[in-house]
Amino acid sequence: MSDNPYQSPLTESRAVGIRSGNPADLRNVARYQKGVLVCILVYILLIVSQFFIPESLRPVLAFVALGVVVAGTVFVFMLAIAMHSVGVGILLGLLTLLPCIGLITLLVVNGQATNVLRQNGIRVGLLGADMSQLP
Repeated sequence: MSDNPYQSPLTESRAVGIRSGNPADLRNVARYQKGVLVCILVYILLIVSQFFIPESLRPVLAFVALGVVVAGTVFVFMLAIAMHSVGVGILLGLLTLLPCIGLITLLVVNGQATNVLRQNGIRVGLLGADMSQLP
């Protein structure tokens, strides 16, 4: 078999755990994971702060919580689409809308994203992936 000089070069590099296999998609996974981490942090702060604020300010807290839940749903959906499939993304996104189960879903998806990034040689710390290591 002769080599075709007009054929695009084939790369051996594939990202592990990413549905597309494209290493450039690791950057998206890292971004979405950082969003999930921020949502987890704010979610926990909201739960704790409800015990320390006056009852008259709790509607404001609920409004902020609604924003965090919607943002978490979007980040979880995008992460699940990148790593799994659209159906899994929809299922996990819907699970984030449920109280308490939403926080568990955020933690599980964050763990999956951390494993995918580590399998691809990206260092992941408390605040997410080291963006300088990404393609």
